[in-house]
Amino acid sequence: MFLSVFDMFKVGIGPSSSHTMGPMVAAGMFLDLLRASPFEPAGVQARLHGSLAFTGVGHATDRATLLGLAGFLPATFDAPKGEAALEAMKIEKAVRPKGLPSLRLDPASDIMFDYGPALPGHANGMVLMATDAQGDVILQQTYYSIGGGFVVTAENMANGTATGDMAPYPNEFNSAAELLALCAAQDKSIAEIKRENELSRRSAAELDKGMVQLWEVMTTCIDRGLERDGILPGGLNVKRRAKGIYDALLAERGLNMSAPHTINDWMSVYAMAVNEENAAGGQVVTAPTNGAAGVVPATIRYWLDHVPDATTRKIPEFLLTAAAIGGLIKFNASISGAECGCQAEVGSAAAMAAAGLCAVLGGTPLQVENAAEIALEHHLGMTCDPVKGLVQVPCIERNGLGCIKAVSAASLAMRGDGTHLVSLDACVETMRQTGVDMHEKYKETSLGGLAVNVPNC
Repeated sequence: MFLSVFDMFKVGIGPSSSHTMGPMVAAGMFLDLLRASPFEPAGVQARLHGSLAFTGVGHATDRATLLGLAGFLPATFDAPKGEAALEAMKIEKAVRPKGLPSLRLDPASDIMFDYGPALPGHANGMVLMATDAQGDVILQQTYYSIGGGFVVTAENMANGTATGDMAPYPNEFNSAAELLALCAAQDKSIAEIKRENELSRRSAAELDKGMVQLWEVMTTCIDRGLERDGILPGGLNVKRRAKGIYDALLAERGLNMSAPHTINDWMSVYAMAVNEENAAGGQVVTAPTNGAAGVVPATIRYWLDHVPDATTRKIPEFLLTAAAIGGLIKFNASISGAECGCQAEVGSAAAMAAAGLCAVLGGTPLQVENAAEIALEHHLGMTCDPVKGLVQVPCIERNGLGCIKAVSAASLAMRGDGTHLVSLDACVETMRQTGVDMHEKYKETSLGGLAVNVPNC
């Protein structure tokens, strides 16, 4: 399966790529299925399973499903129109998606949370149903939100196929070892290998424009987060901190009093700004998920603002390199917190960011692979245990520390020649095995860890 840079980095909305964006996408897919069916629907319903049920309210899964069934999509979501649609649903108990008749949908009863065993295909499962005038189910489909906004059907999951691009591409690789072999054989960087693959699907102008737009959304998100304060929604009363920290850092500039480790605060504040925006339901770029959306943008912003000779002209090189690494992790393990814990989210993001930074600092392919491995290795075993099911604690600060680890990993890799004991492939496989062994209460269900040891009522 070809995974594009625009698969690994998607413009969407918070607070979760798997729990918000995925269900919205699944609902859109179901509407398309319904439009193509011979049935005459009168209503629609949804039943959420596994992690989508346990943390669905905190992750706005119910809202996202309702909005998806009303015809909204993450990349083009208009917040004021979405709120108006939700209010209309409460009153009218119906949705009117384009190309379909008015469909009965009561937000209070037609979005059901099933707290029993998860569906067999993935921890993030949901069943969407269309009913006739008598309320009988006439069409039904099971969807799995597998992380990063990716959605597959039960049939895709059962037969091992995906909804993505299965056509051949110039430089096929399924492991880091294969990628490094391609780089050595062609004397090219990871970004150059990845760029050739992208150009098999779109023009150079489209590719470059798309990556510029990705960075514009990322950096705008940082700026918004640095300007806004207040309390984040959801009931935990978590205060936005990025603006206050940023203002203090600006005030300290030029005083010749800052300790060297203050640079870590700059990295953290950029990441926290993004994840506070995500927690508030703002526009973010999955990188590779919403819960880990701050690591890559913060690393790029740190590089641009604090590293001599950094230039925005190299951002495509950063993103292409990061996407190549992220694609390998997704293909061989997971980027889903509900499947493998936060090691699969912030760990993957840190590996991607470390690889991208090492590349733009002039690292060789071997050094880039080493940077990614160091960053991922030191997230192994990290659980996903959000308090009250919200993408706030520990998620916001965790992105800041992920950025710090990514920068440290790239710096360490640049100090060596790329040779090291643990390969990225071995580390990815270890992450996968750790995720399989991890108890489900530590995999985005809010049934263990901080979620049960921190009072949140």
